[in-house]
Amino acid sequence: MEELICNLEEPLVLAIDQGTHASRALVFDRHGHTLSSAVAPVRISYPQPDWAEQDGNEIVNSVCSAMQQALQALGTRRQDVVAAGLSSQRASAICWDRLKGEPLSPIFSWQDRRAHAWIDELQPHGEAVHRKTGLFLSPHYGASKLRWALDHLPAVRAALAAGSLCWGPMASFLVFRLCTEQAFLTDPQCAARTQLWNLHTGDWDPELLELFGLPQGFLPRSVPTCHDWGTLATPGGSIPLTAVNGDQSAAVFAFGWPESDSAYINIGTSAFVQRALEHFPGHVPRQLTGIILDDGASRVYMVEGNVNGAGTALEWASKELGIDQLTHKLPQWLARPEEPPLFLNGIAGLGGPFWQADFHSRFVGEGEPWSKAVAVVESMAFLLQANIDHMNDYVPAARRIRISGGVSLLDGLCQRLACISGLPVHRRDDPEASARGIAYLAARRPPQWNTDVHEEIFPVQADSRLRQRYRRWRELMAQATGI
Repeated sequence: MEELICNLEEPLVLAIDQGTHASRALVFDRHGHTLSSAVAPVRISYPQPDWAEQDGNEIVNSVCSAMQQALQALGTRRQDVVAAGLSSQRASAICWDRLKGEPLSPIFSWQDRRAHAWIDELQPHGEAVHRKTGLFLSPHYGASKLRWALDHLPAVRAALAAGSLCWGPMASFLVFRLCTEQAFLTDPQCAARTQLWNLHTGDWDPELLELFGLPQGFLPRSVPTCHDWGTLATPGGSIPLTAVNGDQSAAVFAFGWPESDSAYINIGTSAFVQRALEHFPGHVPRQLTGIILDDGASRVYMVEGNVNGAGTALEWASKELGIDQLTHKLPQWLARPEEPPLFLNGIAGLGGPFWQADFHSRFVGEGEPWSKAVAVVESMAFLLQANIDHMNDYVPAARRIRISGGVSLLDGLCQRLACISGLPVHRRDDPEASARGIAYLAARRPPQWNTDVHEEIFPVQADSRLRQRYRRWRELMAQATGI
């Protein structure tokens, strides 16, 4: 736990960021300065191939622990916390009991793709699903996980018969458990990640529920991102929860109000490139569209490309290549001049713009373990650039990349992105983008937010060998995927 107590007597805001490997709580002032923070690790299990699960009660307890530690570190300033925001894993889903609040299923992680064979049978409906939801038909989203729970978990079927079933985004479960009102609500971004929410009507779609074989009436009520969500009960007093958003959507707001000419990349367990738009962009084939902010009066839309194999790929590489403390060794290896092999990265399933849930990851070319680790990092840059290339046909060209997230601390990754994209890469000195973004929204978008922080710029540099590797990688991916 870190602590930095400020003397400014002004309203403070609590940010809760529930991620794949940890729950974080940070307290910010209205300038975006961090006053205190705490982290509680959480476990994730992989009981079978393609399965990824977390324990709902453990997640709730971790959030409470982090929240209480961050608030206690404020001392007498605890009374100045006037609002809170929650960001969470968007596509993770869970079933629970409305009466007791207890989980009826594990949290099905966004990484979970146990239903990919079943989803493949729905591919004739893929285009219609994409146009309604803005999402490419995929087992990473919640609908197939809820269907699996209905088919395989007796407790879920019993709650359905008793009328006490709740199911939907993990964020809704956290709101239900953390707020004294036990409100059963969802925000547009997390609702959309179930693949059951109609982007155009702003509500659950009866035809999609029928397609996935799910009964109506058990999903949370859809409300704006910025809303009166309920009241967090803490040892030092109650705090209104005023904003809920998905983690990657919240990250776009870490720097304040998003710029229309910036591409926002956040790299953690997975990676995403997003363009924030004032108007709905329409149908974008093989990429995602949606709403990243609804404050009840205005909306911000996005076009998004996703990369599943980011931090997860580094974990895989550490085990596969037998390299301990890989992230500590990568900076030196990324600076070496030798050319690495290529890596076709489908760790945790191949996302946009290729979309293959069951993809065989492989190295092309020989190399020592260190150079293969570099190839894994390069594959992240290549996958992000493939998404940017595809996106450029549908949105105005970006003038810069703004990057955040823990993996963005690798200078070699940022410099490679600048080289292959032809865009300068701007990195702020705080990787906690999701927490900072949800705090900005919960604090009602203060104009002086995060204006005095250090920013490092990775300029565009000529690197013909890197660009040639990218071209060769694209050729290999086209051969492997047909895209």
